[in-house]
Amino acid sequence: MIILSVITFSIETLPNLKPQTRVILNSIEVCCVIIFTLEYLARIYVVDHKPKFIFSFFGIIDLLVILPFYLSFGVDLRSLRILRMFRLFRLLKLVRYNKAMRHFTQAMLMAREQIILFMAITLILIYFSAVGIYYFENEAQPEHFSSICDSLWWSVVTLTAVGYGDVYTITVGGRVFTFFILLIGLGNVAIPTGIISSSLTKAIEPNSEEE
Repeated sequence: MIILSVITFSIETLPNLKPQTRVILNSIEVCCVIIFTLEYLARIYVVDHKPKFIFSFFGIIDLLVILPFYLSFGVDLRSLRILRMFRLFRLLKLVRYNKAMRHFTQAMLMAREQIILFMAITLILIYFSAVGIYYFENEAQPEHFSSICDSLWWSVVTLTAVGYGDVYTITVGGRVFTFFILLIGLGNVAIPTGIISSSLTKAIEPNSEEE
C-alpha cells in the first residue's frame, strides 16, 4: 500500500491526464488513506502506553501520513500543493517493515551527537568561506559577490565539491582561497560517511549475535 500510494502520487504529476485516470488515482488515494487511518487507530487501541506511541517516531510518521488528506478539505487550493508533498512521509513507514532500514535508523540515533557536531562545524565553515571569498572577489565581481549572503551560495557549492560553475573566482587570492576550501570540502564530505558506517556496524552486530 505504501509503494502503491507513492506511485500514484508520482503519476498525478503527469500533465494532460485524462479525467478518468484522475478519478482512478483519487480512488486509490482514498483507499490508501482509509487503510492507513484504520492501521493508525488500531495501533493506538492495542498499545499499552498510548501517549508514548502517539508521540513516538513511528506514531508521528503514521499521523503525518494521513493528516494532509483530512486537512485538504476546505483548504485554499494554493496551499493544497504543499499539503500533498507531506504524502512523501509514507516512505518512512517502510522503516517499520524493513530490517535494513531499522538498522540504519538505529545507526542514525546512535550517531546523532556526532552528526549534530558535524553539521555545526559545517555551518561554521560555510560562513567562514563565504566571508573569505567576499573579501577576495567583491571588487572584481560585485554582481556575484555583492554581499556575504550572496557568497553563501558559492560556499555551499564549493564545500560540497559540486562545483556548478555558475559562480567562480577570477582573482589570484580568490583562487588560492578556493583551493584550500576545496581540500576542506573533500575531507568534509568523507566525515559523515565514516560516522554513519561505524554506527551502522555497531547497530548490526548486536542483532547478528542475537540471531
